This record gives sequence, structure tokens and C-alpha cells, in this order.
Amino acid sequence: MNARLSELLSGAPPYPHRVVCLTEETTEVLYRLGAEDLVVGVSGFTVRPPQARKKPRVSSFLDANFERILELKPDLVLGFSDLQADIGRELAKRGVPVYLFNQRSLAEILQSVRLTGALVGRPEAAEALAAELTANLERHADAAESLPRRPRIFFEEWHEPLISGIRWCSELVELVGGVDVCRESRASQGAQGRIFAPEEVARRDPEGVIASWCGRKAKREKIVARPGWTGVRAVVDDQLYEVKSSLILQPGPAALSDGVDRLAKIVAAVARGEKLPPLRDGELRSAGA
Repeated sequence: MNARLSELLSGAPPYPHRVVCLTEETTEVLYRLGAEDLVVGVSGFTVRPPQARKKPRVSSFLDANFERILELKPDLVLGFSDLQADIGRELAKRGVPVYLFNQRSLAEILQSVRLTGALVGRPEAAEALAAELTANLERHADAAESLPRRPRIFFEEWHEPLISGIRWCSELVELVGGVDVCRESRASQGAQGRIFAPEEVARRDPEGVIASWCGRKAKREKIVARPGWTGVRAVVDDQLYEVKSSLILQPGPAALSDGVDRLAKIVAAVARGEKLPPLRDGELRSAGA
């Protein structure tokens, strides 16, 4: 290579090599790609993979420690959604390269996996991961064909106000054989468009309820005490379940692996008139820890 060109190109590596992840899913993707050494900072909410918690924590979901991020000298910061737009804008003003994902659907989650790999020079590994996650979805879709029926399911990601599942959760419920009773709301980009009065959900009479309250343990007593819910089929039959938010509310590998695995067990149990046990007495039923 021409010596002068070589000197000019020496100012940056071919791909980013110091990455800060403001949400968990990109951290998990990078670890699954074998690129964990690139990760120099993570969200304080990160739980997957467990070893990532040893990395410096630089943000919550809506706030970031800008000085700490700058100290880490990232050449790429990865974030998620319009809710982190202000963080991204501030970092960009400070000269930091930022990529904000905004995936909501299953197809977009798989695209974000491929994009993450491309950004760090690991496209083959990312394609392999996307294929692995797709195969798991296909396995569950095929299994759903053998269910005796498609039960009505209400997926809730918050309780006050009552918020139905974001798009990928609704799509996963459908994929594993359920009928999302609030399906029309998944077209909404934000949570505001997914708020329902408890009485309206009761009118739709779900046969199973799957609660995944973001960052908080779901409470059975709060669900059954809702106005108009005493006669809801899911309450009468005690088909009330919880899936940890870390498994299903992150738009990345977790939702398309452990998350969908648990949803499939729950929907199959409701479809067959069976009941999965709670992890502990008095708690909501569960498809696993």
C-alpha cells in the first residue's frame, strides 16, 4: 500500500473495536458472536449474559453517564428506540459514533442481529446466529400446528395502566399457537397506543394471561382484583402466568430463544386444559425459572 495512504488510514481500525451497549440485547448479540472483547460498557439493567455484568455500567434505559462513556473511548455506541434519542443526540454532539436500532417485529429483531454483526465485521457469525434463532421460531411454529385449539391469550407488559404486549411479544404469542386478544394494538410504535381499560380486556375474555412487568415482579392479587375480572376465564381457571421481563421484553436473542420457549409451554398448557406449576406457592404460574 502507498505509504501516505497507509498513514492516512491508520487513524481508525477497519471496524469498531470499543463498543458501548446502552441496552442488553446488543450486548447479548455481541457475546453470541464471540465479540465480547469489543464490549467496553453496558447498561446497568444487563443480566444476559451474566459475565457481561462485569463490564463498566454506564447507563439506565433513559439516562446515561456521558463522562463515563467518554472515558471508555468508544468508537461505537449502540442503543435502542426513540426513547434513547436524546442520549444518542448528546453523544453525537460530543463526537461519538452512535447507531440506534428501533426494532419492534420478529423480522426486525433478526435484521438487527445481522446489522450488529455487520457493524463490527462479523457478518458470517451474525448470519449463523440469525439462522439459529429462526430455526427455533420455526420449531415452535410447527409444534403449534398440533395443538388441539388456539386459546385466547392476553400478554401484559405493565399493570397500571394496563399495557398489552409490544409487537414482538404479540407475534410470538401468535407463533406458538395463541390468539392475542389485543392483537390490533401491536401496530402501535409506543406504549401509549397499547393501553387498555381492564374492563375492555375482561370483555375479550382471555383464557390465559401472561404477565411480564418490565423490571418488576408480577403480582397475582393485582391481576384478579381488576374491575370486571372475576368472571374472566383465565381467572376462573387460574391460568395466570409470569415470564421474566429479561427473557421476553428485550428485542434480541433472549426473546427468540428462552422467551419464546416459555411462551410455547404456557400456550400449550392452556390449549390442553393443563396447568403449569408456580415457582413458589402463592405466586403466578410459570414455565420455568
